[in-house]
Order: sequence, then structure tokens, then C-alpha cells
Amino acid sequence: SFLCLFLGVCGDELSILRSPQSVAFRDGSWPIPGERIPDVAALTMGFSVEEDLPWPGLGVGDLFHRPQATVLVTVKGVDKLPVKGFSYPIENAVPFSLDSVANAIHTLFSEETPVVLQLAPSEERVYMVGKANAVFEDLSVTLRQLRSRLFQDSSILSSLPLNSLSRNNEVDLLFLSELQVLHDIASLLSRHKHLAKDHSPDLYSLELSGLEEVGKRYGEDSQQFKDASQILVDSLQKFADEMFNLYGGNAVVEVVAVKEFNSPLSRKTRSILQASQTKNENPYNLAYPYNYDYSVIFNIVLWMMIGLALAVIVISYNLWNMDPGYDSIIYRMTNQKIRMD
Repeated sequence: SFLCLFLGVCGDELSILRSPQSVAFRDGSWPIPGERIPDVAALTMGFSVEEDLPWPGLGVGDLFHRPQATVLVTVKGVDKLPVKGFSYPIENAVPFSLDSVANAIHTLFSEETPVVLQLAPSEERVYMVGKANAVFEDLSVTLRQLRSRLFQDSSILSSLPLNSLSRNNEVDLLFLSELQVLHDIASLLSRHKHLAKDHSPDLYSLELSGLEEVGKRYGEDSQQFKDASQILVDSLQKFADEMFNLYGGNAVVEVVAVKEFNSPLSRKTRSILQASQTKNENPYNLAYPYNYDYSVIFNIVLWMMIGLALAVIVISYNLWNMDPGYDSIIYRMTNQKIRMD
């Protein structure tokens, strides 16, 4: 961890705002790889991952009581937010998505009403899956819709202390519109509480970049950036409490603060000559390492073969000791026909 902080690659943070007792997050400064953040969300919801996650920050927890919702908010433009809860440094903050978790929910609970909502307001990216889409059809997703939503009577502008922020600046309106989206999601869900009480898990993934634009416009040392950061922290804390209460205390709310995403590492290629030279790198003829499916497939094949072997033994024993005159209907009918003849 010290080397990671010294190199400056762990300035970003993953914060756990709210979590139920069935999910065991541990207090510590263990760095989490940026590409494994979706695996953390999958494991907390009880889904399997392709590769084991040897991260001490997440314990086993209660296997029979999984959270009903996972809410992940990604904030770009800042590497740390003073929020309440456990915080872990992020190592190698690369872009990630929760598509694998969304696909798992859609596959396993396609006949129910799961809420799968992935939204980036500033980029006008929205992804909704499942029968619960009709509830969020009124959610503002485009920049024009967000701007008009802010100037309605029920917007957050009437309750937020803007301080140094302005209603006439496009950058400030973009930042405030993202906070409006948080408010509208909790408001829509409060009017349709049956979605939070069903048996299907829900997923919310939101990407906020309004604070980053405020920093670029005014500078990170400006009063506007400081006021926007404090407003964002208060809004996130309120949003986390509302979502946690709507799900009856059975939801995980996480915040990822990323100053700037690193470009994904490119995979190195090797020539044919290099590939031929690496064939003899195993002088002891050791077996290749097995993947995580090996134990599952091995147990399926093993117990299936044992069951088939036992079935063959029992059937063979019964056939060997069978009395044709009493145990077989074929011989009974044949014996009766012989007597008649």
C-alpha cells in the first residue's frame, strides 16, 4: 500500500456509504484494482466471478441473505470525497462497467421485475433492462430534458444552497442536473415501492462528471469547485440514505471517486519465433494451471460416474438373482402358453 501511494497510482478511492449486515466490509486501507470493482459488486450480490478476488476488504458475509440492490455512483474529476463509511484506495483506475452484473441479473431474473439502470447524464448514455423500464420512462436523460427539469417547480434548485454556483452558467447547470437525476431516481422508486420489495435484485450504476467540468471551468482551487464538492457530498449522502431506507436496509451504496481514468493496458504481442522459444520454459513438465471451473466439472463427472457404476451393479445383481418363474411377466405368460399347448 505504501509503494502504491508513493507511486501516486492509488489516489482514487472506493467508498462504501451504506451496506447491510449481510455484507461484511472490513475497515482498512487495502488497495483494490480498478478493473476488479465490478467483481466487488457481483460478489456482494451473490454472483460468481471468473477469477478469485483475494482482497481483504470484503469478507464472506451471510450467504443466505444477499442485498436487494447495489448502487454504484462514479464521480469523475476528484480523487477523494469526504463521505462517511469505509474507503479503499483504487489501484490503476481504468474504465469499468457493470455489464456483466446486469447481464447476470437479466438472465437469472428475466421473468420478474428487476431494476437495471445504468446512466451517464453528461454523455446522454442510458441503459435499462427488464420489465421495470416503464417506471423510469419519465426520467430525464438528455441534456435538454435535464435543463428543462431543473427549472420546474419541483426541482432541487429551490432547496439547494447554490452559494457561488450560478443558474445561468451551462457548466453549473450540468453539475446540478446530475444531482437532479439522483433526486428523481429516489423519488420514482419511492412512488413504486413494490420494485424494492420483490425478490429480484436491482442494479443502479451512475456516472457523474459535472464536478470535473466545474473544475475545468473555474479551477480546483476556486470557490465554485469547493462549493460544488460540498453540495455533491451532501447530495450523495442523502441519496444513499434514501435508497438504503427504500430497500429496508438491504442495499449497498458505493461511490467511486476518480480523478482521471488511466488508459487500459494494451496486451503485448509475441512473434512466432518468440512463441517457439517459450515452449521449453517448463523443464519439469508440470501440468498447466486449472481455471475456476475445474472443481465444478470434476465433481459433476465424478459423482455421475459413481452413480452410473452403482446403477449398473444393482441392476446386474438383480438380473442375476431373478427367478424367471416368479419375477418376470414374460416368463409367466410364456409358461402359461406352454401348458395350453
